[in-house]
Amino acid sequence: MGTDHGTELKLLRPEEFDQWWNHLYRAFGGGPASDEERELDESLTEFDRTLAVWDGDAVVGTSGAYSLRMSVPGGALVPTAGVTMVSVSATHRRRGVLTSMMRRLLDDARAAGEPLAALFASEPAIYGRFGFGAATFQVNAEIDTSRVALEPPAGADGVRVRYAAPADVLAECEAVYAAQVPARPGMLARQPGWERSVLLDPESRRGGASPLQCVTAERDGRVTGYARFRTKSGWGPGGPEGTVSLADLAALDPVTAGALWRFLFGMDLMTTLSLRGRPVDEAWQHQVSDIRRCLLQPRDAGHIRLVDVGAALSARTYVTPVDVVFEVEDAFCPWNAGRWRLTGDAKGASCERTDHAADLALSVRELGAVYLGGVSLLSLAAAGRGRELRPGVLTEASVAFGSPVAPWVSHGF
Repeated sequence: MGTDHGTELKLLRPEEFDQWWNHLYRAFGGGPASDEERELDESLTEFDRTLAVWDGDAVVGTSGAYSLRMSVPGGALVPTAGVTMVSVSATHRRRGVLTSMMRRLLDDARAAGEPLAALFASEPAIYGRFGFGAATFQVNAEIDTSRVALEPPAGADGVRVRYAAPADVLAECEAVYAAQVPARPGMLARQPGWERSVLLDPESRRGGASPLQCVTAERDGRVTGYARFRTKSGWGPGGPEGTVSLADLAALDPVTAGALWRFLFGMDLMTTLSLRGRPVDEAWQHQVSDIRRCLLQPRDAGHIRLVDVGAALSARTYVTPVDVVFEVEDAFCPWNAGRWRLTGDAKGASCERTDHAADLALSVRELGAVYLGGVSLLSLAAAGRGRELRPGVLTEASVAFGSPVAPWVSHGF
């Protein structure tokens, strides 16, 4: 498939992977990557969904998609194109390379019957024009555990926390993770092979810290949670100044979660707990003695695009009964444009084409932003991104689209 300025878009062949991967890493700054990372990336690559743009014998653009399943409000796992590895050579900007790749990726997702596409945006300003909206957010924190205490729920003393080699308890930890997926919109069901990614531990990722460590939490002889982390020792004039960097934590119940957080807050010789990419509504934020000294820093995370408006809106449930007609604008995927009538409640939903008068007008980007329940239609309309055409419907729809649990895309791709 040709693109502008003589470049050619083709599916990547396995024997071309090294050249493709080297271009990708150069485009993202040329940071060091281990053989272990390269091997894992290659093993997870779906070559029938991975694209290369060539200028002669040089790769000038990369992209691809993973066949994922994402949890949506109501707990259904919806087929999702996980858009990934997107890069364009600095020598080929503004030549239509990215547009040609996004066109192919979204057309392929539609052909595969995937109602959703998702991505993590290295530069969020790029993807709005392709219909992606920022739908999930996450929190980073740097917690001064020498001055911040954590009080877990009653019963945490009965939870047994013990060290284990990460690989030795992988099956038990993956069972905990899998049980959580339907409960929080945005979480990804772990596809075969992806369990290896949680154990990836090249020295280049450690920043001088220890190899990956793991503790499991047990109640009544059963693993009900885990935490994976690294530690980095440090000493100052006043004594120890070590740092715990959390890689992952999951728990089946609040008591187990509280016991794990207490463990992380109380490790000897450690005075900082560093968190990256955690859900915005985790309970530990209400268990700490001083939230200001946790230095919370929110940021956008998963960006969602509705590939098939009808199928996507039919796949989730709604907090309160909803009956609304959307006038949808979608210039990049015109099959979505026009009027859609959504009817649904907490038990299920249907979204079909209609000739009825529209109640709300908005673009597919806004639908992507609100789809998982973490962004309010009212807020978007106040920003000028959406128009209420029937008085009162904006509030009704905003409530219906909400989620009692903040959406969170649980791992990168």
